[in-house]
Amino acid sequence: MPEPTSLTSRRGLLFGTAAVSAGALLVGCTSNDTKDEKTAANSQPAADDKPGKHVTIGFAGPQADHGWLNAINDNAKSRAKKYSDVTLEITEGSNDTAAQIGQIETLINKKVDVLVVLPADGAALTQVGLKAMRAGIPVVNLDRIFNSPQAYRCWIGGDNYGMGLSAGHYIGEKLKDKKNARVIELAGLDNLELTKQRTQGFDAALKNYPNVKKVARQAAEFTVESGQAKMAQLLQAQPKFDALWNHDDDQGVGALRAIKQAGRDDFLMVGGAGALSAFQAIDAGNSVLKATVLYPPTMAASAIDLARALGQGKGIGGLAEFEIPASLTLYSAVVDKDNVQQYMATGFK
Repeated sequence: MPEPTSLTSRRGLLFGTAAVSAGALLVGCTSNDTKDEKTAANSQPAADDKPGKHVTIGFAGPQADHGWLNAINDNAKSRAKKYSDVTLEITEGSNDTAAQIGQIETLINKKVDVLVVLPADGAALTQVGLKAMRAGIPVVNLDRIFNSPQAYRCWIGGDNYGMGLSAGHYIGEKLKDKKNARVIELAGLDNLELTKQRTQGFDAALKNYPNVKKVARQAAEFTVESGQAKMAQLLQAQPKFDALWNHDDDQGVGALRAIKQAGRDDFLMVGGAGALSAFQAIDAGNSVLKATVLYPPTMAASAIDLARALGQGKGIGGLAEFEIPASLTLYSAVVDKDNVQQYMATGFK
């Protein structure tokens, strides 16, 4: 994410526009008026690491049946432990929407101060989000969005379309000098909107490179087994191509197995999400995997930060607004050999 604008620079702008236009008044008043002026940038209470009002945060997420989802839970727990003024009430994850609704209703009945919810199904859990908001409990909606903005106070999540854009531009730049370059795509579950968005972003980016053509696409299921099986099919159907984008690093483990078994090393591969195994392979430089595009599970840690700020009635440090934003979309950075060490600690298992 871009670096936040410093309050110092904002103060300078605000004080600069506060000058009185009449010359005589400037001479008589400048030394006193600027000292007494108060602006939002000066008086805004911003959340920081110093202990404040105690906040009980309820956290409800789906079952951690994927490396990324497990990292979501780990990030939320470790972030909450950082604050002595936060108590985290965490539910047992479930992919059953009725069970997750029941867990959230339990947290509502406990009268937690703030809820952080990563719904198993955003549409199906919209009503329970509305119930919490109507009960006066602000909701931080994590990643999978509810159907109604009235069901949450703040949404924070990744950018699936942006993932595709980043992957497409990275591959396009690598192949821009190659005549008639051929690209293939190993997608995730096609019945998920996020998979469609990733493909749409990828296709949009490739349009900037007229010499690059996507010649095949195969959907997998975000699992190691499906990645291996579907990649084997792609390799058999496409004897020659120059680059592969794989939507998910977990299924990428299987894809790399299929590639190794086929004895192929004549193309570059870009992954997705930011698994530790992908970072390690990129760092080692001994496979076709040369980069991965982030869908950072650190968003769960940021969701805890936002929930704490909401519970304490504070804004975000570095911003002049008194309230936290209504939505925060995380940037899908590309991690390759040049910057992999910077991100290594964030890789999920």
